[in-house]
Amino acid sequence: MKNTTILLSFLFFLTTGAIFAQAKNAPRSIISTTALIKKYHDQKELSGMQKGELLELYIERIKVLVKTLPYIALVTKPGVTMADLGIPDDNEHKKVLDLQAVGTTSFLDTTVEFQRKMMPYSDKGNLIAAILFYESTLKSLHEFNDLN
Repeated sequence: MKNTTILLSFLFFLTTGAIFAQAKNAPRSIISTTALIKKYHDQKELSGMQKGELLELYIERIKVLVKTLPYIALVTKPGVTMADLGIPDDNEHKKVLDLQAVGTTSFLDTTVEFQRKMMPYSDKGNLIAAILFYESTLKSLHEFNDLN
C-alpha cells in the first residue's frame, strides 16, 4: 500500500511538472486574451444603469483599448502569436513582449486606480458618452481588420 502511494505521488509530480513546462514554452498572444468586450450597449440601456455599473464598463473598455491599440499595425484580435505573424519566437522577441506586458499592466493598474477615485465625480451623461465612444472605437477595429 505504501509503495502504491509513493508511486502515485511520484507520477502526480511528474505529470504536474510536464504540464507547467509545456505552458511556459507555449507561444503567447501579442494582444492579451482578456482584451475582449462581452457586450456592446446603446444609450438607452446605459441610461438605465447606475453610475457604479457605468464606471465598471468604462474601465473595462479602457483596459481593452490599452491592450489592443498599440498593436493594430500587427494584429487587431487576441490570440495571434509572434509565430503566426512570422516574427521569430526567440528569447529577444519574447523578452520584448514580456517587457511590454509588464509596462501595460503597470500603466493599467495606475489608470484604473485613478479612474476608481476620480470618475465617480464625473457626470453620468459624460460617462455614457465616453462608453459609447470607446465602444465605437472598438467596433471600428473590426472595420480596420476588414481593410487588410
